[in-house]
Amino acid sequence: MGKNSNNMSANNMWGGRFAGGPAAIMQEINASIPFDKALWRQDITGSLAHVAMLGKCAIISTEDMAAITDGLNQIAEEFERDGITEDLALEDVHMHVEARLREIVGDVAGRLHTARSRNDQVATDFRLWVRDAIASVDAALLQFQHILLRRAEEHHDSIMPGFTHLQTAQPVTLGHHLLAYFEMISRDRQRFADAYMRTNQSPLGAAALAGTGFPIDRHMTSEALGFDAPMANSLDAVSDRDFALDFLTAACQCALHLSRLAEEIILWASQPFGFLQLPDSFSTGSSIMPQKRNPDAAELVRSHAGRIIGCQNALMISMKGLPLAYSKDMQNDKPPVFEAEKLLGLCIAAMTGLVDEAVFVPAAMRSAAEQGYASATDLADWLVRQADIPFREAHHITGAIVRMAEEQSVPLDQLALADMQAVDSRIDERIFDALSLDASVRSRNSYGGTAPDQVMQQIQAAQQRLAD
Repeated sequence: MGKNSNNMSANNMWGGRFAGGPAAIMQEINASIPFDKALWRQDITGSLAHVAMLGKCAIISTEDMAAITDGLNQIAEEFERDGITEDLALEDVHMHVEARLREIVGDVAGRLHTARSRNDQVATDFRLWVRDAIASVDAALLQFQHILLRRAEEHHDSIMPGFTHLQTAQPVTLGHHLLAYFEMISRDRQRFADAYMRTNQSPLGAAALAGTGFPIDRHMTSEALGFDAPMANSLDAVSDRDFALDFLTAACQCALHLSRLAEEIILWASQPFGFLQLPDSFSTGSSIMPQKRNPDAAELVRSHAGRIIGCQNALMISMKGLPLAYSKDMQNDKPPVFEAEKLLGLCIAAMTGLVDEAVFVPAAMRSAAEQGYASATDLADWLVRQADIPFREAHHITGAIVRMAEEQSVPLDQLALADMQAVDSRIDERIFDALSLDASVRSRNSYGGTAPDQVMQQIQAAQQRLAD
């Protein structure tokens, strides 16, 4: 900002209603420039569209329109190069832009705000920012999906225990497990796409709350800014923050998915599991224990999910009791969204790197699956199919055989046939075709199942989805 920026104080902006300046504490609590300076690109973009419309509609002269346009473009170059020098007396990014514009073009700068209020101005800027944030998040999630697919293909037949209640349940493949997160991220991208659709309507031209008497063209500014349409109600246009909550809701759900994967990576990297080795680039050491390799990146992703949820709660609580149209409470709409966007971006990048560089240990996964009697369900299913035994009875028989295997400390497929027949004489040698981990996994070839052939079909279908 130029040295004379303070000449345009908050009082100048508010007009002749106020004779004295604000108290220092009022100035500090009222100022939003420390955080809303992040909107400067969107503010200048919106102002360029607005002044072009004012000129086209003959609300201001062509000469004034050109001068303001040139001034705004100069400010954009300055801010891009030097950043913004914060001045609390100018309150927010909008005043900073207008004050600098006045320094460049003189009093003609005051015509920029014709037929516009800071209420519709900030609503427009914020929607433009959220729209850009959604596009950035989506691009990062797409990259993450490609990594998930690549690692899933590498391990489409690597057997690991599938868990319920964190107890070994049935054998699955690592590829199948990773594809579960691919599907979660697909839903996250859909939620962000839905949020984008609702965000992409223009408040510009709603003015303070009731519209304007100037002959503006809201469709022109809406189209210039890439919105689908102007918002239909001026009260709603300036007071709505659903779009910000939509973004935060999608961010929360995405963060939950990333946190779940982070938790699994933390478990899998621990010595009792040993399913993967953490990459050096996404782990840390200990200040006292030289053998340690800590999953700090994954732990912080897990923790950041809580902060993102807190951001959503903060904005929901701020908005819950506000009457129409604008209240100063809504100045606090931006910090939680800005924070959540930054945290989510870090989480996506961290999980993308972890999954990309982790060294999986198929032998350890397979050993864990063998120890947990993961093929017990296959024994029960065999009794149903081959011996025509009702499932509940088959379940009881299988439980007795699992107990026998535990007592002998052997996997199910290493029990003697005679021992199993002692539990139920209808069991014959064909049972061994069903009890191995490989046979168990291969048998689950239903759509969406864990059989390696089915996993490869899922991967190919997913790749096609991303390509479409």
